[in-house]
Amino acid sequence: MTNKYIYFIANWKMFGNLRTLNSLNTVMSFVKNLKKNNVKIIYCPPATLLKPLSDKLKFSSIQIGAQNCHESDNYGAYTGQINSSMLKAVGAKYVILGHSENRQMGENDNVINQKIKSSIKSGLKVIFCIGETLTQKRKNITKKILSRQISIGLKKIKNKKDIIIAYEPVWSIGSGLIPKNSEINEIVKFIKKKAKGINVLYGGSVNSKNINVLKKINNVNGFLIGGASQRSNNFIDIIKKTFN
Repeated sequence: MTNKYIYFIANWKMFGNLRTLNSLNTVMSFVKNLKKNNVKIIYCPPATLLKPLSDKLKFSSIQIGAQNCHESDNYGAYTGQINSSMLKAVGAKYVILGHSENRQMGENDNVINQKIKSSIKSGLKVIFCIGETLTQKRKNITKKILSRQISIGLKKIKNKKDIIIAYEPVWSIGSGLIPKNSEINEIVKFIKKKAKGINVLYGGSVNSKNINVLKKINNVNGFLIGGASQRSNNFIDIIKKTFN
C-alpha cells in the first residue's frame, strides 16, 4: 500500500465499558513507538465512552469517532438521540454514517445525506459507509446500488475533503467472508471515479488472518475494522501485518 494516509478505524459497535478502556494502554504504547507518519488510527466506541476515551487519549495521536448521530443540527424532542454538535463537544473528531446495521433499522439515503451535512457543519469528519447485500450482489447490481448510495448520500455537498468512504459489502460483515482482491480493486476504482477526490477504505470481516491478503489492494486507503478491533492485540497485529 503506497497511499499518503493509511486509516485503521476501530468500530467497537455495542461493546465496552470504562474498564475496557484500560485495554487501550497497549495500543497507545504501540502507536507512540510507531515510526509511521502516514498512519491514522481512529477509535469509534459507543457514545457512553466518548468523553472518558477523549480524556484518556488527550496526549495521543489516536483520534476518536462516534458511530452515528441524529440528522438535526439543533436540540429537540428526540428522546435517546444525539446530534453531531453534541458529539463534537465531548471530543469526537469523526462519525460513522450509513453503516449497514443502521440502514437495516430504517435509515435511508436521504436521512444519511442530512446526517452528513449536519456532521460537516459541526466540524466532524465523516466515515460514509456503502455496500451491497448478498441478493444485490447475486443480481449483479452492486455498482447500481453503490452509485445510488453515493449520489443521494453526497447530494448537494460541495466540500468533500472531510469525507471518507468505507466500502463494506453487507454480506461480508461479521461473516468471515471477503470478496476477492480483484473484486475489491474494481469496486474501489468505481467508487473513486464516482466520488472524485475521496479516500476509500475497505471494511467487512477484516482481521489479523486476512490482512495479509487485503493489504495487497493498492487503491485502498485503509480499513474499517469491527469485531477484530475490540481486542487490542488483534488490532495491533492488523496494523503490524499491513506494513510487513
